[in-house]
Amino acid sequence: MGLFNKFKDAFKKKDTTNVKEDVKAYDKGLEKTRKEFVNELNVLGLKYNKVTDEYFEELENILIMADIGVNTVMKFIDRLKARVKKENISDTKYLQEVIVDELFIIYVSGEYLSDKINMNPNGPTVILMVGVNGVGKTTTIAKLAYKYINEGKKVMMIAGDTFRAGAVPQLEEWANKTGALFYGKSNTDPAGVIYDGLVKAKEEKVDIVLIDTAGRLQNKVNLMKELEKINKVIGTHIEGAPHETLLVIDASTGQNGILQAESFKEITNITGIVLTKLDGTAKGGIVLAIKEGVNIPVKFIGLGEKMEDLKTFDIETYIYGLFKDMIDDGE
Repeated sequence: MGLFNKFKDAFKKKDTTNVKEDVKAYDKGLEKTRKEFVNELNVLGLKYNKVTDEYFEELENILIMADIGVNTVMKFIDRLKARVKKENISDTKYLQEVIVDELFIIYVSGEYLSDKINMNPNGPTVILMVGVNGVGKTTTIAKLAYKYINEGKKVMMIAGDTFRAGAVPQLEEWANKTGALFYGKSNTDPAGVIYDGLVKAKEEKVDIVLIDTAGRLQNKVNLMKELEKINKVIGTHIEGAPHETLLVIDASTGQNGILQAESFKEITNITGIVLTKLDGTAKGGIVLAIKEGVNIPVKFIGLGEKMEDLKTFDIETYIYGLFKDMIDDGE
């Protein structure tokens, strides 16, 4: 059977230590979503032996509760019904496998979205971090710094959130904890601080520059102008930069996170999403909703509070983490 069996084969072959560790992290981090979502699916399969309209109605509710998003769910149900009709599927247990297939297809269909970071081969790679306050942007910067420093990269943090009380010293503290270089000044023009920080980054031959920005979304026009100015300064100083603009979203906010993504997409060119606090919510379906809603790739996911709990997003491992019980039961 299609992708369902491919998953099992793929995970038998994934035997490197790093991959195994990531699989464990996804498994643990998606536990809340899996328990609610897959348990509900299993109960549904026990309740209905045959595929009926009532089955589809209840399935629709389960998918919406997993925060996959109403529009995505409606399209998904339509596709599922079409496949049921075409393949003459009546057994609900078999249909569960088809559901895994179709959810995977939602993410990989259409335009290819790379989850890889666009690294600059000539000089520092500049990663601009955006997102509303309270989503975990500062700790995400720290976790990214930790990741790249552990990979042998020289990292600098630049504090572009210059007017929020405590933002600059907070980022400096994280720089000290992770061993990253730091540049920042409070209560001054963010673009100026970023310019000076980039001068220092080039002098210090830094590999990765992580730039924090203000998280005010109340006044889009002001934030747009600020980000335009920041982008211009970065691009003038380092050709082709910023190489990535990552939007940080708190997974537990569910559909509100999609609205944030839509708003920031209007303001600036978002190249990827970092989904934090995925381990603390049963709304793990938001990954699929983001792909369908804003067509921006998820590049990293937060699966815990520890520094190493920020993981590079991998769609196969995510689907495995979501449907692990079903896939393992199918052995």
